Amino acid sequence: MDATHLHLILTHFPIVGTIIGVGILAYGQFSKNNGIIKVALITFILMAIFTIPVFLTGEESEETVEHIAGVSERLIGDHEELAEKAIFLMGLLAALSAISFFAIMKKLSFARTITLVTLIVSLVTFGVFAQVGNLGGQIRHSEIRTNNPNEINKQGETEKGLFEKKGKKHDDDDDDD
Repeated sequence: MDATHLHLILTHFPIVGTIIGVGILAYGQFSKNNGIIKVALITFILMAIFTIPVFLTGEESEETVEHIAGVSERLIGDHEELAEKAIFLMGLLAALSAISFFAIMKKLSFARTITLVTLIVSLVTFGVFAQVGNLGGQIRHSEIRTNNPNEINKQGETEKGLFEKKGKKHDDDDDDD
């Protein structure tokens, strides 16, 4: 397994794990159950840990796909740029989660407030990670780049979703089949 495979396998954890943590934390806040809140906070810390190898394998993944026909360097750049913001947010979420966990354990007066701030940051973090994932998916999945198939074709894409160089066919376009 190389870095590209690892990137693709782990990339879903920060997105799915964060939204699960949001749901758990919201329920814990609503029910005022510190045990449930602590589960959510630990979930966020674990997702931050999973995010590190996802981020670190991104560059090698880029090198693997950047020369493949149909891959947009602009999308790769947009994905990378937003991923840098997302990992910062995930780090902030992990730090807030640790502070919230400590505040709950020590029964500090600001525990409820810091946990509410953590919930808000977790929602923002999920939103940014969902967008990072969407951009990452668009790198290799032309079918999700737009909702209008005619617009895809105007961009020079064939019906098979491959980009053709002026008049040149791809190997899998042979009529020998």
